[in-house]
Amino acid sequence: MQISDNRDFTRWFIIVVSFLIVVLIVWNTYYLFQAFKEEERMKMELWADATEAISSPTDDKALETVSDITTKNNTIPLILTDAEGIIRESRNIDESILEGGKIKDSIKAYKLLEEFKSQNNRLTIEYLPGEFQYVYFGNSTLLNVLKYYPVALVLIILLFGVVVYIFFKANKISAQNRLWAGMAKETAHQIGTPLSSLLGWIEIMRADNVDETTVTEVEKDVLRLQTIAERFSKVGSEPELQELDIIAETERSFAYLKARASKQVEFIFHAPATPVKVMLNPELHSWTVENLVKNAIDAMKGKGRLEIILEEREKYVKLKVCDSGKGIAKSQYKKVFEPGFTTKKRGWGLGLSLTRRIVEEYHKGRIKVLHSEVGKGTIMQASFPKLR
Repeated sequence: MQISDNRDFTRWFIIVVSFLIVVLIVWNTYYLFQAFKEEERMKMELWADATEAISSPTDDKALETVSDITTKNNTIPLILTDAEGIIRESRNIDESILEGGKIKDSIKAYKLLEEFKSQNNRLTIEYLPGEFQYVYFGNSTLLNVLKYYPVALVLIILLFGVVVYIFFKANKISAQNRLWAGMAKETAHQIGTPLSSLLGWIEIMRADNVDETTVTEVEKDVLRLQTIAERFSKVGSEPELQELDIIAETERSFAYLKARASKQVEFIFHAPATPVKVMLNPELHSWTVENLVKNAIDAMKGKGRLEIILEEREKYVKLKVCDSGKGIAKSQYKKVFEPGFTTKKRGWGLGLSLTRRIVEEYHKGRIKVLHSEVGKGTIMQASFPKLR
């Protein structure tokens, strides 16, 4: 799995979800508008009928208008009870609970009645002198929809806020990456000129019969500088990957570092007996191993046990670097890979940041702090996709 692809997927997923929510809210707004429009039309019809009834001298017309008013309520659920609280009539209630005044599920019916009592104040009807009935009503469907409308708006605002934050954060990270890549390329360019001169001086030393051991050691250091320059030149560009045995490449870097490290560090190397092929850039991979090993040695203050373990899995090969150093607090697991983060008195905090870029962006792998315990040590793990 590619880490950068995962980030892009997450970003686009949030954007698509935001767009769908906006469409949903727009559609819901249109629905509410049409519903209110129909409700207002019905109210105006009732008002017109009532006005006509007031001007009409016949009681029949007035009774007909009152009947219209009661029957045209198609949205607000209500329950009519007598003075003793017995349900006599209902409207706009689920027919499986109440149908007219007939109770089909008494438990749900009286539970609904209690709910209506908590939602709105009852209305009193004196249908005969001293005889009363009570109307309990709940919120209409429109009101229930409107109740959640502000919540939807708040969620969409928060979601767009997250999108904007991710967008600006991605731009900031991109700018930082361009800056570090530019610095790396410029460093490689600056190193190139004196390296060419040093190679010439080596040939002059050989011509002057300088001690061969001295010349050989100088040549090793110059070649080392060439490797460093090649590493920096590849930062910020797409490096060429080759089908290589990660065990052999890792062991080569391990041996180089072991030969130049303190004798107080115990080096241990474990790997499968057979080659494991992955797509690697050898210079950048050696940089990865070097950064992880040097960080481990620094954490142990030059004394302790350092172990490199290569484990083959179905889709990945895992490179673990284990040390017996000071450890990392769990709250800093992710921070250690951020540019500029360091616990050293001297250091730029770029080693692990560059290592993550090499592993995740160039080799399409993953890197993380697998486990760490303060005062006991740390296990760093880099995973590389195997060739099938």
